[in-house]
Amino acid sequence: MSEPGFGVYVHWPFCAAKCPYCDFNSHVRHMGWDEPRFLAAFRREIAHMAGLAPGRTVSSIFIGGGTPSLMLPETVAGILDAIGGCWSVDQGVEVTLEANPTSVEADRFRGYRAAGVNRVSLGVQSLQPDDLARLGRLHTVDEALSAVALAQSIFPRISFDLIYARPGQTPEAWREELGRAIAYGTEHLSLYQLTIEEGTPYYEMHRAGKIRTPDQATARALWDATQETCEAAGLPAYEISNHARAGAESRHNLVYWRYGEYAGVGPGAHGRLVVDGVRRELATERNPELWASAVEADGSGLVMDAGLSQEAQGDEFLVMGLRLKEGIDLARFHRLSGRRIDERRIDDLVMDGMVERLGRDRLRVTPEGFPVLDAVVADLAS
Repeated sequence: MSEPGFGVYVHWPFCAAKCPYCDFNSHVRHMGWDEPRFLAAFRREIAHMAGLAPGRTVSSIFIGGGTPSLMLPETVAGILDAIGGCWSVDQGVEVTLEANPTSVEADRFRGYRAAGVNRVSLGVQSLQPDDLARLGRLHTVDEALSAVALAQSIFPRISFDLIYARPGQTPEAWREELGRAIAYGTEHLSLYQLTIEEGTPYYEMHRAGKIRTPDQATARALWDATQETCEAAGLPAYEISNHARAGAESRHNLVYWRYGEYAGVGPGAHGRLVVDGVRRELATERNPELWASAVEADGSGLVMDAGLSQEAQGDEFLVMGLRLKEGIDLARFHRLSGRRIDERRIDDLVMDGMVERLGRDRLRVTPEGFPVLDAVVADLAS
């Protein structure tokens, strides 16, 4: 199995509008933002993280948000130059930038490509006009598909996101929509079931009965339709919500799921770094302006920097690794956590068809187990 690698995540916190289902750390600033100030802060915090974790070779960079495609290409170039000035960068580094179809322009995309971006992830979310409006998206279906075509003409690799299990959605309608998306020849799809997150407008609407998500049976039928449609098209799931053609998997996300090290830079970013032999959990201030002020004063916006216990590392390793179709290395779990998973629990889950063994030292969740992954992980971790 491949080594996890070392990744750098950069969080751009601004959006043109806040989607009603979104609980990410994103902020709307109608008066705009001081982009040179934020670039300077990114540069400084990158240097701080490199001081904590020197000598690494960066295998993947992910610029997420928020809406990073609101950034000037020159800002993206400055961020990538700062990373390259603080760490060695692998010759085959994957550099992903998230983009919304509403902020896509040919010149801007060419600018990102010239800066070093070689993979774009587009927030398409739906190919149904009414659902796009209900999701609070600012783009049309035609704009989304034009953005996909433009990205394919400029970048070596692209991915796009779709949300399913939307209110009123049937498995038949989803199969048709997903098939239409696949027909555009994408190499990677991120397909997320709509979840109602506390603190979002959707949460209040759901609680008031104004929106209804599919019942359990329909949600399962939608899940099955997703797996069957993608598998038949040569885009099998390699992670619970991510599908790719062979070799097109997101290398950056594999750093997370294979429990590698990654530096988190920007407002509300999280990281996991091994510092002086101790794996540490790091997180930064969520408010963009407060984060920038903290970086200017102290070199970073860190609000958390704590060592992880062996038990915590073991739990994180299970939560992340069992999302992957390839599963986990049980010997590595033992090294990280200092304990072994109860063999009787494994045997019971094997008997129930929820997990399967791959030789002596690997364990993975089965297709039947993925829809109830949280329960499977909880059982193994207890």
